[in-house]
Amino acid sequence: MSIWARAGYSRARRGEGRGFLLLMANIKSQKKRILRAERERLENRRYTSKIKTFFRRLETAVAAGDSTQADAEHRELVQAIDKAVKRGALHRNSGARKKSRAARVRRG
Repeated sequence: MSIWARAGYSRARRGEGRGFLLLMANIKSQKKRILRAERERLENRRYTSKIKTFFRRLETAVAAGDSTQADAEHRELVQAIDKAVKRGALHRNSGARKKSRAARVRRG
């Protein structure tokens, strides 16, 4: 298993099956930086994916008319947004916009 596979790179990002490697760094610190950037990218994607999932859950709870479930989903969504903003996965204005939208959806 290559260093790029261990870092979590997909086959497409590694360039497998194309006969070449997408990553061209020769300097050791730059290779480390590439790996770190990929790890951070995947972590940011986890946060944004989780937020989208919570949004869908909130919308289905509101559509079903389940008030207690909608409150629980809204609370969980706001916590996930705050955590993503704190970790730097989302810009604070983007987080505020998403929380505002969630409150609008919650109101019905």
